[in-house]
Order: sequence, then structure tokens, then C-alpha cells
Amino acid sequence: MSEFTLRIEKTPRKFLKTLNLSDKRRIDAALSLLSENPIPPKAKKLSGRNGYRIRVGDFRIIYEIQKSILVVLVIDIGHRREIYRK
Repeated sequence: MSEFTLRIEKTPRKFLKTLNLSDKRRIDAALSLLSENPIPPKAKKLSGRNGYRIRVGDFRIIYEIQKSILVVLVIDIGHRREIYRK
């Protein structure tokens, strides 16, 4: 299987800068796994829009897969209380 390129939008990049080191490391590890397997076993398909979400503790990573160009596009990262309100 080909490796996907990981692209992170501006908003999630800003959010990552606000996290403490342990949360940032866990999210970074999850993001690196997405490039190897863009639909891990616990990924959930989003209803009402294209894309998936994965859970990393109390945080959620929202992303889309662009299979034609082998890209995983991270749209948003946030706490589970706030991520779906946007």
C-alpha cells in the first residue's frame, strides 16, 4: 500500500501549538499513523459531510482522504466538547 501525504490546514496547526506536550505527542503519533493507514479500524465516517474522525483521548481529528492524489487532509483538531460545534 502506498503512503499518503499528510496535509494539515492552518486552524489545526494553530490548535496544536496550544496543547501541552503530552497531548501534542499523542496527536502527533496518531497523525503519523494516518499517513500509513488513512482509515484505521476505529475511524468513524462523518454523517452529513465527507470525511472521517479519529479519537485521541478527549480530542478528535477530523480529516478527508483524497485517494486520487494520495493525500490525507486534516481539517480540524479539537476537544470533543467543541469540535462538532464549528
